[in-house]
Amino acid sequence: LLLLCHAEEAAVVVSGLRNTDVFVGESATFTCKLSHPGVKNVQWWLDGTPLHNNLVTEISEQDGRIHTLTLNDVACHDSGTVTFRAGSLISSAKLLVKGISLLA
Repeated sequence: LLLLCHAEEAAVVVSGLRNTDVFVGESATFTCKLSHPGVKNVQWWLDGTPLHNNLVTEISEQDGRIHTLTLNDVACHDSGTVTFRAGSLISSAKLLVKGISLLA
């Protein structure tokens, strides 16, 4: 059993998510780069809620290593912690959506 566990080199996060500040109505993009492709069970979360590919939430993968999440037309309530999970790997970052002040 131990041989099976170590037969495949474990992937690592080469470049993790970064905190992102955007204004209401803008898009926020998060990218996580893994050391090699083929990692199973890739999931994105916002404050503990799983995200799925749709018109507002774009989830993509390039070369099996670069995983990207784009949240379109964000609102203030979208502020929170974005988490990327791939197997046992986890990377998180804060999303801050700022309102537009009319006093500026």
